[in-house]
Amino acid sequence: MDKVLNHSVSSGSVVPNGDVEDVLSLVQRAKNGDLNAFDSLIIRYRQRLYSVIYNMTMNAEDAADLTQEAFVKAFRSLAKFREKSSFYTWLYRIGVNLTLTYLKKRKIRQFFSFDHASEDGGISKDLDAVSSTSCTSIKKALNNELHEKLNEALSKLSDKHRTIVVLFEIDGLGHKEIAHIMNCTEGTVRSRLFYAKQQLQSYLSEYLD
Repeated sequence: MDKVLNHSVSSGSVVPNGDVEDVLSLVQRAKNGDLNAFDSLIIRYRQRLYSVIYNMTMNAEDAADLTQEAFVKAFRSLAKFREKSSFYTWLYRIGVNLTLTYLKKRKIRQFFSFDHASEDGGISKDLDAVSSTSCTSIKKALNNELHEKLNEALSKLSDKHRTIVVLFEIDGLGHKEIAHIMNCTEGTVRSRLFYAKQQLQSYLSEYLD
């Protein structure tokens, strides 16, 4: 299952959370109206947040809009950030909640093609390594089919189950962080993740041999 999920849109090179004191310093400066400090926070977390939202919506334009909206809301809500959690977890919660609300309103269940994802630069670089000079056309066809089936399977999950899969399998967050972002218990995260993986295994059984 993990190997198959790795074919989904990745967050690219994971941006480290960085020195906690450095982040808190930027937050404090941003709270005092320092826009340059907030720009630094945007640069630090923009790609990872976009990747999460992209995997939730499966639409590049929606992901870009929602990412921007999340940062705008975060800036306006900085005074409410009490530093009881890490800044990126707090930011993710804003982005995820905005996206879940958006999906609920629009009932988005869209699929994206291999070519579209390649144009966005979201597909893992591992795919390039899979293709070789021999049998390239066959491998490309198989990769194309795999991506279509994977994203079709992800689209069949509920918004909350898909979000947990994205946060855990693709973005690499832990159960505790996801629980805080999703405003639920760690037990709920584990049960939803277990159920989601069962569903994906059922949808993708022919690819998991």
